[in-house]
Amino acid sequence: MTAPPSTGGRRGRGALQRVGVPYLHLAPALLAIGLTTIYPLIAALINSFRHWRLNETRGPQEFVGLDQYSRAFGEETFFNSVLVTAQFTVLSVVLSVGLGLGIALVLNRATRLSAFTKALLILPFAVAPALKGFSWRFMLNPDYGVYDRMINSIFPFTEDIDWLGSPFWALFVLVLTEVWGWAPLIALMFLGGLGSISPEIRAAARVDGANPWQEFWRVTFPLLRPLILIVVFLKAVFSVKVFDQVVTTTGGGPGRATETMNFYAYAQGFNFLDIGYASAVSWLIVLILGVLAVAYLIAMSKQEEK
Repeated sequence: MTAPPSTGGRRGRGALQRVGVPYLHLAPALLAIGLTTIYPLIAALINSFRHWRLNETRGPQEFVGLDQYSRAFGEETFFNSVLVTAQFTVLSVVLSVGLGLGIALVLNRATRLSAFTKALLILPFAVAPALKGFSWRFMLNPDYGVYDRMINSIFPFTEDIDWLGSPFWALFVLVLTEVWGWAPLIALMFLGGLGSISPEIRAAARVDGANPWQEFWRVTFPLLRPLILIVVFLKAVFSVKVFDQVVTTTGGGPGRATETMNFYAYAQGFNFLDIGYASAVSWLIVLILGVLAVAYLIAMSKQEEK
């Protein structure tokens, strides 16, 4: 007589299939992530330890260790790009989050136009960063720019300001292009957070005699703190990575006044053809983003402990 089929083997194969099927469904996405993110990161890390200039050779050359990184920390232009990135990040995060929160508080009241206004908030963020930069550059042109004429008519003392020719104002305009696109989106995020706060909590605060400021600072703000941390981290990451608007609005100028780290790495790789050094700068940007991620996780863990 033949032995009955083993049920243990069938159960093992069934369990293996149940475990493998989800990964099979994820395979296309994992493959795309591997080809577009993981592989370029690994390749850039390897190239950062090798000498490679495209005007000398088509492929990477000898291993140079940490020379590319030590070169970065020894160049004033690199530290200038770090400073510009830090200034841009701080200003854009503070203004975008602050303005977005203010817009959300104003729109967090049921009116006839509130729904239509909320729908319009997504439009600035939907504009491509490159197109955003070209638009602001065109509208601030001193000869025919719409924004330039409007500002000069309201504030006549600004007629002599060259918005993109002055180091201070060029960076300020770059920040404005970022705030213009991000503040409405952040407002939508905060509107969702405000909508999740129970009206009874606010009513109880008003019954206890809290004025609008006390109600916001002692009730609304603490409940929004986790969302604010998420928004600040998300905005900081995108600010550190800013590139498109720098290219299309200021081109890193005047001089190096708006040369961010991303633009600096691009210029080293594609203008000066130093792929090895550009790879090292790119990985320094990755490390900065990693520090931001760790800081975010620490802040969130402390928030959950409260």
